[in-house]
Amino acid sequence: MKLNRLFIGFALITLLSACSKAPVPEEGKQYKRLPEAIDSTQFAPVTEVFSLSCIHCRNMEDIIPTLQQAIGQDIAKMHVVFNQPSYVAAMFYYAAEMQSNGTPDHQFMLDLFATFQMPKESSADEQTAAMLKVFESRGLVSPISYNEQQLDELKKRVDQVELLSKQSEIQSVPTFIVKGKYEVITSGHDKKEDMSETIKFLLEK
Repeated sequence: MKLNRLFIGFALITLLSACSKAPVPEEGKQYKRLPEAIDSTQFAPVTEVFSLSCIHCRNMEDIIPTLQQAIGQDIAKMHVVFNQPSYVAAMFYYAAEMQSNGTPDHQFMLDLFATFQMPKESSADEQTAAMLKVFESRGLVSPISYNEQQLDELKKRVDQVELLSKQSEIQSVPTFIVKGKYEVITSGHDKKEDMSETIKFLLEK
């Protein structure tokens, strides 16, 4: 009788222990390997790949602070470049990054998203004014006002990112590159907590 109780107790503890563990992220479902590893000097351990014109990327921006806290480190950013409109948007992001000496703060990012996601009925003058204001309100210079030398430097940076975008073969954004080797499949996660667990798993992999 005592043995039966001990066995049942042991089985219950084992079951509860198994239930409490988060499922291990699966390759092909929660993450995938990049076609080829990217030079780690080009990427922070965790880098968000995004586009200023992407609505889902704007929504992701709201949970970035929570993700950073969950994984215990900052998340860098890379603006994807796959066509001319994304190249132009990337110029504005990297102008902000270069003048901020790092990733623009959360509010700066929100303002950049708002600038590139203005209502369709907005006039060209309104869009230009917004592109100037988002920089000038912070004492910075908008790419619209750059001189030739500044533009050349900015284009070199964006050209580098365009090459990295092609090399990584990112098909959709937002996503995350971890250790220059893995891409997080954001659609494979129902909750931000699950995504942070996948990122932590890949950091230790």
